[in-house]
Amino acid sequence: MDKVSKYLQERGLTVKNTQTPSVGRIAHYQSYGSPGGEHKSEPRAAIITAVKDNDTVSLCVLNPTGMYFNQDVSYGDGPGQWSWPPRV
Repeated sequence: MDKVSKYLQERGLTVKNTQTPSVGRIAHYQSYGSPGGEHKSEPRAAIITAVKDNDTVSLCVLNPTGMYFNQDVSYGDGPGQWSWPPRV
């Protein structure tokens, strides 16, 4: 999460998508993790496969053990959501 997004989220404000998603772009998908806590929620590489609107996309999520497709994923930093990779 970038500094601006973190600042907004800490104050209960909505984190908005500032870039326009398009098919083929790389994104991060935040995994749910396991209910018992054996596996924590982690960011996973994903490729945007369809765009519904500026905040909702379909993804091909790439995991170390395989890949899966997820439709209508909302933008955000929480589990089950997508975001842009941080610039490093």
